[in-house]
Amino acid sequence: MLRIFISGGCKNGKSYFAQRLAQGQSEGRMYYLATMRPCDNEDYERIERHRQERYGWGFTTIEQPVDILQCLNLCDTNASFLLDSTTALLANEMFPENGNINLDAPKKVAGDLKCLCKQVNNIVIVSDYIYSDAILYDELTEAYRKGLAFIDRTLASVCDVVLEAAFGSIVIHKGREVFVPLYEKIS
Repeated sequence: MLRIFISGGCKNGKSYFAQRLAQGQSEGRMYYLATMRPCDNEDYERIERHRQERYGWGFTTIEQPVDILQCLNLCDTNASFLLDSTTALLANEMFPENGNINLDAPKKVAGDLKCLCKQVNNIVIVSDYIYSDAILYDELTEAYRKGLAFIDRTLASVCDVVLEAAFGSIVIHKGREVFVPLYEKIS
């Protein structure tokens, strides 16, 4: 059983690297848990780009933009999983399509992901690092950022390996002894 958490800035190759990690630890079936709920053409283009990147890799894609534990009803938990991303999952839970705002969403998502990590054999989870700027945001945006930070800390505590993708490099924050053999395998 191996649980890997990877965070980093937007559009820096996290998803592609996470796909390689998931494939590298797979001994059979692989599931891609897609959490993005598209809102505009840019989202649809990004989803299509990710689908093209995964083409031929052997992933079964499960669209699960909310209630992530529901995916367990469709999957073999002995498989390898890739969840991309916690950022979209939180946005979907916190800002549902009905227009309400759910400020308790970070606790739900963190709890669900912690439970998911305990129920599957291998998983790679992707998140976006959105904490490095000094901009002051409105109260709701700050609640979202703090919620994502809470989820990331929860995942870092339960995952065996914690990685940060930064400027084309991978920084290992936790689990070097586990990660290095896997990385050598996929390189």
